[in-house]
Order: sequence, then C-alpha cells, then structure tokens
Amino acid sequence: MKSQWSNFHQIGRNSFLAASTIYFSTEFNFLNTPLPDRRSFCFAGRDQSSFVVLKSEAEFNSALSKARDGSLPSVFYFTAAWCGPCKLLSPVILELSKKYPDVTTYKVDIDEGALTSTIGKLNVSAVPTLQFFKGGVKKAEIVGVDVMKLRNVMEKLYK
Repeated sequence: MKSQWSNFHQIGRNSFLAASTIYFSTEFNFLNTPLPDRRSFCFAGRDQSSFVVLKSEAEFNSALSKARDGSLPSVFYFTAAWCGPCKLLSPVILELSKKYPDVTTYKVDIDEGALTSTIGKLNVSAVPTLQFFKGGVKKAEIVGVDVMKLRNVMEKLYK
C-alpha cells in the first residue's frame, strides 16, 4: 500500500516534470542558450558558512529549532533532484546566500530518505518551496519559481 507521501511525490513529480519540460523547450532551446550545469549547486557553496545541506532528521530538527527560537535568520529551500524549476532557481539561491551571509540557507531534498517524515512539519506541498524565518517566526513563503519575489523578500527581511 502506498503512503500518502508517496502519492504526493508521484503527483508532484508528474506535474513539475511537465512544467519544466515546457520551460526548457521555450526558454533555452528557443534562445539557443545551453542548459544549466547539471551539477548540484550545493557543492559549489560548500565553503560558505551560510549555506547548509540537510541530510538527516536530526540536522533538520536542529535547523528548525534554531529558526523557531529566533537565534538564526533562516531560509529553508525545499527541492528535489528531478525538479526542473528547482534547477533554474538554484543559482539564484546560491547568489543570495552569498549576498546575505548572516542568513543561513538550508537546502532540503524532499526525496532524501531520512527527511520525508519531517517535511510535513512545515506543510510543504510542492517544490520548489522557500520559507523565510526571522525572529523565530515564519515571515514569508514562496512556492514556485519567482526570482523577483525571492529577491524582494530577501531584501525586505534581511537587509
């Protein structure tokens, strides 16, 4: 019997793959622009102390506790390896994590086996999803790829 998360995962995967295929075909192929680098951007930012890849339930819970107790302004970036729009958003997130080094950006892969049961704590229903914490409170959320809104939220909350 499939779990509820498994059903969500399949629905999400089907929806986002179709959307990303359309975006890639109109944006990149039409303009003859090469596709973005397929390597995960998390390794490029490894030396940045403001960017953290969460890989376990304990790491996730610790990061969420820090965000909720107000000791650390944080951005939680929920993504998946199969998500085309996430791949387009990743370089922007990396750039902003460098621009705002006092804000910790956490990358959470929804398919990471150790994290699937904990994602429900923040009511994530689609990828990409970004949640912004400041002063112990979730101040904003962006679902989907909206680079201008992302830049505006970061500027407003963390400048």
